[in-house]
Amino acid sequence: MRFRFLLLAAATAVATPALAQDVPPVTLQPPAGAAAPAGQTPPPLEVDVTGGISAPMPIAIPPMPTQAVVQTPAGSTDQLGRQLSEIVANDLRNSGLFTPLAPARLRSIAFPEVTAPAFDYWGGSGAQALVQGYIRANGDGTLTVGCYLYDVSAQTELTRQGFVVPPSDWRRAAHKCADMVYTRLTGEGPYFDSRIVYVSETGPKGNRIKRLAIMDQDGANHRFLTAGSSIVLTPRFAPNQQSIVYMSYVGKAPAIYVYDIGSGRQRLVVQNVATTFAPRFSPDGRWILFSMATGGNTDLYRVAAGGGTPQRLTTAPGIDTGGSYSPDGSKIVFESDRSGGQQLYVMNADGSNQQRISFGGGRYATPVWSPRGDLIAFTKIAGAFRIGIMSPSGSGEKLLTNSWQDEGPSWSPNGRVLTFFRQGQGNAGKADLWMVDLTGVNERRIPTPLDGSDPAWGPLRP
Repeated sequence: MRFRFLLLAAATAVATPALAQDVPPVTLQPPAGAAAPAGQTPPPLEVDVTGGISAPMPIAIPPMPTQAVVQTPAGSTDQLGRQLSEIVANDLRNSGLFTPLAPARLRSIAFPEVTAPAFDYWGGSGAQALVQGYIRANGDGTLTVGCYLYDVSAQTELTRQGFVVPPSDWRRAAHKCADMVYTRLTGEGPYFDSRIVYVSETGPKGNRIKRLAIMDQDGANHRFLTAGSSIVLTPRFAPNQQSIVYMSYVGKAPAIYVYDIGSGRQRLVVQNVATTFAPRFSPDGRWILFSMATGGNTDLYRVAAGGGTPQRLTTAPGIDTGGSYSPDGSKIVFESDRSGGQQLYVMNADGSNQQRISFGGGRYATPVWSPRGDLIAFTKIAGAFRIGIMSPSGSGEKLLTNSWQDEGPSWSPNGRVLTFFRQGQGNAGKADLWMVDLTGVNERRIPTPLDGSDPAWGPLRP
């Protein structure tokens, strides 16, 4: 479901907002007359993303008022206003870069106050930034959500956006608002309005039921995609987010399937071949990269997304698997044991110029290229399993986690955060989904109804 963005006229009071326009969101200049007190020039309001959670920015996000309380399929607009603010606060808090004020320190604001903040009050609260917004029920059944970001010290508006959504997508409007704030204050790309597909697990370790599941990045809107009649592994989004490629043991034969999210139908990708596994789409969606085991050897192949004859990319003895494309599709990183143990290699997309890039102690697995192209994430196996990152040349290796078994990293759309799964020790150990940012400092668990593994973070939603 695409959003309609509206440009909220700077000179128009929020009590009588302008009509929605089908235009992209824009960054507006501060309204005339909004300036720092005389004789003062506050520094630009921004967040240092390299410091992790060492000095998160205090930010106020009061409940969003409504012009008139209206019952909608998603709930009353006054209730939704409170929930919208809570989601924005949770997103920003979970980034590790912001500290939203506690509810007890937030004052209620009236509808006209959205564009006329009480800066004196908020300045005394300790907040450096202020997020105010509103929600309005429209005559056509949609909802309008407005979102404004202010610099409290400079007493200026930094940016604003509005969204017209069906009631079923009200949470997405909150994530979009949080993305606006995050992007404006950090200079990083957005990532809150995105989804994660993963393998939901239940049952004893020796007999797990594994189902495909999908949810928002914060764990909301969770639903199961498959019934669990056959084991599923390594789900990965298509670039258009309309389908998922994964490996399944249908008929006890490991093979690659594509699942259509809209229809719920699935299809076999490669017909009448040996064991196929570890699939992933190319960035343009034209190809599916995968591994195939034949004659005691495992190599990387690619096949057209619609099916066809696979093209072999590697020929070295041993196991070549876990391929992941660079964002421009020109290169592939993969793991191989051709040197005697699992290590990482990079090659051109046609299989040429294969070069080893990992040389640290231990083994390396599950590599995945950052959407920004600057880093490769991986699982480091050296006693424990840990999540790490390195440059595409192999330099600058850094481990981000330090638990007993962390594996299977996947990048957020902006390339700043990784999701992975953590396995507890022993037969009773649970598998949970986690996130960690590039500092390795901000780490948190993602709530799921059952155990979870093999997460894959999808692109930013349109």
